[in-house]
Amino acid sequence: MRGISPDDVTAIIEGRVTDPFDVFGPRHRGRAGILVAFDPHATAMEAITPSGILRLDAAGQGVFCGDIGRRRRYRLRATDGTRSWEYEDPYRFGPVLGAMDLYLVGEGTHRRLWDALGAHPMTHEGTEGVHFALWAPNARRVSVVGSFNGWDGRRAPMRQRGGGVWEIFIPGLQPGESYKYEIAPPTGAPFLKADPLARLTEHPPATASRVLAPQEWTWADGAWMQSRAGANSREAPISIYEAHLGSWRHRDGRSLSYREAAEDLVGYAQDMGFTHIELMPLAEYPFGGSWGYQPTGLYAPTSRYGDPDDFRALIDAAHARGIGVLMDWVPAHFPNDAHGVAHFDGTPLYEHADPREGFHPDWNTHIYNFGRTEVKNFLTANAVYWLREFHLDGLRVDAVASMLYRDYSRGPGAWVPNKDGGRENYEAIDFLREMNTLAYGEGPPGLMTVAEESTAWPGVTAPAHHGGLGFGFKWNMGRLNDTLDYIKREPVHRTHHHTQLTFGLVSAFSE
Repeated sequence: MRGISPDDVTAIIEGRVTDPFDVFGPRHRGRAGILVAFDPHATAMEAITPSGILRLDAAGQGVFCGDIGRRRRYRLRATDGTRSWEYEDPYRFGPVLGAMDLYLVGEGTHRRLWDALGAHPMTHEGTEGVHFALWAPNARRVSVVGSFNGWDGRRAPMRQRGGGVWEIFIPGLQPGESYKYEIAPPTGAPFLKADPLARLTEHPPATASRVLAPQEWTWADGAWMQSRAGANSREAPISIYEAHLGSWRHRDGRSLSYREAAEDLVGYAQDMGFTHIELMPLAEYPFGGSWGYQPTGLYAPTSRYGDPDDFRALIDAAHARGIGVLMDWVPAHFPNDAHGVAHFDGTPLYEHADPREGFHPDWNTHIYNFGRTEVKNFLTANAVYWLREFHLDGLRVDAVASMLYRDYSRGPGAWVPNKDGGRENYEAIDFLREMNTLAYGEGPPGLMTVAEESTAWPGVTAPAHHGGLGFGFKWNMGRLNDTLDYIKREPVHRTHHHTQLTFGLVSAFSE
């Protein structure tokens, strides 16, 4: 058939199109123009243009082709013999991401990564829809799939851009749509992945991402944020109440929602005289029976308790009562769930290829490749995202010790030394320094970062430019553990162990 080769028809039907904008949509050569469209449910298809209706010829199994001349605006109308439907063709729209976005993503320095990648409702070239963008540099093909296209990866393959980025604008989609990416790896069969930059997810145990509507929340915590900016947090009194939202209190046999916690949890913390609430991890995680320390959706507050604006309502309510909110943040490792970022594009992308560096034996999880700039950018931007977009007053960074040492919980021969032959993880150290520098430099003033670091690593709270890690505070885990151990002893024996009550204060003179 003129305008499309038999090989292209076969590639479309078999889902092997790697350059979809060179196959689908209008392709103009001077005054001539060929339109190719695909809908496996259609038996006939027309292009509706401002100047008339063009019937497309069937090339087989849902592939259609026809002469469109110089026309660039059209809608497609398909029929299966009993019903018909109209839709905009994604392949008549140009790219969305500019050269600077692509450069920064490829360089690993995009400070607002969540604005470039992920799913974003927008008006593009005069048409409303959703823009999808993903980083998957080793994939042969990436497609957006959802109920809107029958979860068929042949329907919406994405345009490959520079720096390993794929993107497509799908007209007509609305906020709330569930979606995943179908990724064809370098070798082997395609598989489905959730969006690492999704800001909204389905309620677990479902694992699809969802398109988030543009933020409409109006913050009412201006006085709090202004007061926080002028406070000296290192000298101010602080008393933190740690809570796991899923188990703290129940109503009718279920966990509290974010908005219910805004009343019950915040009210309790205020009545008890706490200055801050520390919420255990709320980034989306798959296993409901856990505390959330193995997240798969770092940019999405878990949908178990509501949507992102509901989470904002909780923080706003706390600030209205003079209480700060910290959140546990987990950049050390991630689970191997099939929909997560493990082996994301068919290669060890977010993790190390060598399990001696990329797999954690204690938790059966993968370790981020902190030395890869794009991965480091994914994590540092995420820290800033939570602080800016949700007005969190700080992040308590989990499992810092496991990041600092290459031999953490590993025996001889089970770890890879650094370039100097030592056990220090230089890449993780650089990541933590950069994360803290960006958090304090680009987050709202007056925030804090807190390290959960269980060893005697020097300079955890020293400035990064002075050789420290740059944290604002360090959890005094030694005092906690020593005090609990002291209390467990029989009273008659405690007189010989009073040093356990004082030893934990030693680090107060260096951290």
